Amino acid sequence: MDGDPAVEPELDSFSLFLPLPYRVALILVLALIRYPSRSSPTHSPHHLSTYRLATLLTLPLLASLLLFWTVTHGSASLVLSWEILPNLYLLLLLISFLLPIQALSRTGRYRFLSTLKRISIGGIAETQDGKFGDILAADVLTSYAKVLGDLFIALCMFVKPRVSSTARPERGCGGSFMVPLIISVPSLIRLRQCLIEFMRVRRSRGRIDEITGQGWGGQHLANALKYSSALPVIILSALQRGYDPTKIGMSEAGLYRLWLFFVFVNSFYSFYWDVAKDWDLSLFSSERNNPEHPWGLRRHRYFHAEMIYYVAIVVDLLLRCTWSFKLSPHLDHFNDLEGGIFLMELLEIFRRWIWIFFRIETEWVRNNRGPAPDDILLGDFNGKIDDD
Repeated sequence: MDGDPAVEPELDSFSLFLPLPYRVALILVLALIRYPSRSSPTHSPHHLSTYRLATLLTLPLLASLLLFWTVTHGSASLVLSWEILPNLYLLLLLISFLLPIQALSRTGRYRFLSTLKRISIGGIAETQDGKFGDILAADVLTSYAKVLGDLFIALCMFVKPRVSSTARPERGCGGSFMVPLIISVPSLIRLRQCLIEFMRVRRSRGRIDEITGQGWGGQHLANALKYSSALPVIILSALQRGYDPTKIGMSEAGLYRLWLFFVFVNSFYSFYWDVAKDWDLSLFSSERNNPEHPWGLRRHRYFHAEMIYYVAIVVDLLLRCTWSFKLSPHLDHFNDLEGGIFLMELLEIFRRWIWIFFRIETEWVRNNRGPAPDDILLGDFNGKIDDD
């Protein structure tokens, strides 16, 4: 691509309407923002701060989009020429988090950036310092893995000479393995966090064994294995995208079958963990037929409507499978899929929202009805056990 509108390959209709930088900006605005607890009842509630920040970030985005649509009129050459508009909004988005502006919930943004800084290298706080929040934030990053890759592509195309960032996405910008590397970072972060938690359990094993006779930390290793299962999907996808039979000792069909196997493993392992470990549901255990609770659920639940849990399970299964395919960079060269790719990114954010909703509900149940054994061993339990 040489950036000349006269020779620029025709943009797909979706990219004419919503170029890559705007897609990235829109999904970033939907990102989870974690706020600290209020120190005074005079402070506004969490949801009001969230709505205010969301409004202040959304209004400039809508204004920028309307201006972009007005000046481009769906013309490919004008879309390429006006790349400055979406990139200015990305710059505004960055500034809004860095500048100490009180109207933009400065304390919450500072806490968010501090958390992001800690987890960016795979760090995780101690329980009393916000470990649960670090885990939620890092898990959110795994849902934004492909969005981070798209952000890199947009910025790479913006600084690349004679290339427009609003052109057809150049997936190889920065090298054939740069984007897969960025996509893998969130999984590596959670992998390291799981290993840190495993080492913490090992260091305290003597004390735990004296009390319970268990607690060697195997669940954290199993969780680490779950995140590591995403890496073969990403690596094999990159190999398929740049397939060279002289460098890879495997046929393209064999490489595809191997990739499909790891997609299956990652999807269903992640689904199992969501349901059985993160939500403490009994769907995969012998307790699922226990008459004390609805089939496949658990005895203590915050929500009385059983159907809510069943719908969440089905949605999580379907979107887990979809997202594993979405992690595959080699699918991105099908330009007609740009709109579909964007839809899958939105659906993954929706799935993550559901996951967080029930993950927090599970934590509430653990703290009010008694936690799982591993959480007691790790010091996560600060409430009182209330048996029925």
